[in-house]
Formats: sequence, C-alpha cells, structure tokens
Amino acid sequence: MGQHKGLHMVAFILLVVGGLNWGLSVWNYDLSQWGLSMTVLKVVYVLVGLSAIYEVATHGGRCKECSADKM
Repeated sequence: MGQHKGLHMVAFILLVVGGLNWGLSVWNYDLSQWGLSMTVLKVVYVLVGLSAIYEVATHGGRCKECSADKM
C-alpha cells in the first residue's frame, strides 16, 4: 500500500466530502451554495465518483477487516 497511500488519502477525503454533501442535502444544503462555479462542481463530482470506483476496486487488498480470516 505504501506507493498508493497518497492516492488512497485523496480518494478517502473526496469520499468524505461527497458523503457530507449527501448528508447535508437532507437540509437542502449543497456544494453549489459554497459559491463554486458549475465547472468546478462538475470536476468535484467527477473526482468523488472516480474516488468511489478506486476505493471499491482496491478495498479488498487493504482492508484489515475484509482480509482477516473469518471463522
């Protein structure tokens, strides 16, 4: 994991941002209210989506819970 630690951290942070955005949507709050342009928002949303794909694809090899021997 050492060589991909930075990529993992960026992906994790983007997933947290995306998750918080979804959670805040319950109260009709969205990233667009932060005054970001639509282009920047689209880039953020694409990066969050790519982060999710990356984490799903690489999760099994890094996760201690998933790789632990099950009874």
